[in-house]
Amino acid sequence: MVMAYFTIYDWWLERRAHFVRYPEFGIDIPVNYAIHGIDVSKHQSIIDWNSVKEMNVNNVRISFVFIKATEGVDDEDPEFGRNWKKAKSAGLIRGAYHFFLATKSGKEQAENFINSAKLEPGDMPPVLDVEQTYGVPLNVLRDRVKEWLATVQGYYGITPIIYTNVEFYKQVLKDEFDAYPLWVAHYLQKERPRIYRDWIFWQHDEGGRVNGIVTKVDFNVFGGDSLSFRKLLIN
Repeated sequence: MVMAYFTIYDWWLERRAHFVRYPEFGIDIPVNYAIHGIDVSKHQSIIDWNSVKEMNVNNVRISFVFIKATEGVDDEDPEFGRNWKKAKSAGLIRGAYHFFLATKSGKEQAENFINSAKLEPGDMPPVLDVEQTYGVPLNVLRDRVKEWLATVQGYYGITPIIYTNVEFYKQVLKDEFDAYPLWVAHYLQKERPRIYRDWIFWQHDEGGRVNGIVTKVDFNVFGGDSLSFRKLLIN
């Protein structure tokens, strides 16, 4: 009786926090969000995308993936081409992101991304991953970020998404970028990220496990329903 009580109590606490432990994924999953995804780069090595797509644990499955495309002004992730093609073939919604170097020209970095990321209808909008200053003055960093965003939006005709963590957004980007959709990383709070503005994606854990990937992987959720997710995609 006592053991049963503590088991039920632990389950109630998890549900109250809206996170439930999924041993198959190796992490707690926020079950009050319906659309789950991951993000990958060369650090995940060769991925079996069909296994990723087929994994389904109590109706929690991977529906989307953000894939690193480029970094700086001349670097393309060595696994991008393969991941970009295979993820779509497996039936996953895909998005491409650029890792931003504040020491480099925003326009040249945007051109590097554009040369690599051939976005198509059904893909997610382009993403700028900006999370370090590299000692660059903040006003210069913001100007370069704006240059990247404007160049990419002008080319694809769609508003890019900004990816960063809560503290970097609050301390560096602040109000100047509130008009852009936000994909925010925050691992320290259950239920939702601790940030003052709206967000559309939340990276809630960096240590998940997925069939078909040999390393740990970042887990994300989409903040809306399936209809709003479809509206987000390139048409």
